Amino acid sequence: MPRYDPSTFPPFAVTVDLVVLTVRRHALCALVVRRGESPFQGRWALPGGFVRTDEDLDAAAARELVEETGLCAHDPSAPAVGNGAHLEQLATYGAPGRDPRMRVVSVAHLALAPDLPAPRAGGDANSARWASVEDLFGPGGGFGREDEQAASLAFDHARILEDGVERARSKIEYSSLATAFCPPEFTVGELRRVYEAVWGVVLDPRNFHRKVTGTPGFLVPSGGTTTRQGGRPAQLFRAGAATVLNPPMLRPDV
Repeated sequence: MPRYDPSTFPPFAVTVDLVVLTVRRHALCALVVRRGESPFQGRWALPGGFVRTDEDLDAAAARELVEETGLCAHDPSAPAVGNGAHLEQLATYGAPGRDPRMRVVSVAHLALAPDLPAPRAGGDANSARWASVEDLFGPGGGFGREDEQAASLAFDHARILEDGVERARSKIEYSSLATAFCPPEFTVGELRRVYEAVWGVVLDPRNFHRKVTGTPGFLVPSGGTTTRQGGRPAQLFRAGAATVLNPPMLRPDV
């Protein structure tokens, strides 16, 4: 190989940022952390960090997911685990100036998991919390506690979050991804509330039940029932083998 001098090219860093989504109290929520260091010290941001020299992008994203949430990236070919989360690459962001420290390219990932507990802060974050997507996309493009003014997310994380939410909203139309927000066994009503939370709409229960149970390979009866939602016992299902829904579950016009 001809002599190669890496110093002839400007240095830059690679990071991974995580759009971690869950449904809590029937609302779509994203994980945000308050930055404990400069730049943007004290501002809310998406969790993430720099890619280490000895790891690839998927490993870096999986490591950050464990550090920030305690969740493991779920292998679709393996049996579901209690602390597993769906993790997929979202997009790459590399605009000059997106990070004031140096040229930084971020490879964002989307993570989805069922109702998650209060998060723990890690890395350079001194606090972490779930925030409803509705609040994050509200006036001012950010949120704050009662005693603080709302501020937009640090870096270009507002755009990354928007792209991640839209990915989730569009993908549950034609894939079985909505079941990633559910426990291993769930009712049709619980699945419907996932669609309602992600899409921000109210769906007709009867029409929804007919569509999801009539879509080949989408849901498989588990053989059990539950009363955890109150009322009469409801049939429990688990995700079927289908990864693509035919016909798709089209998002209502709002």
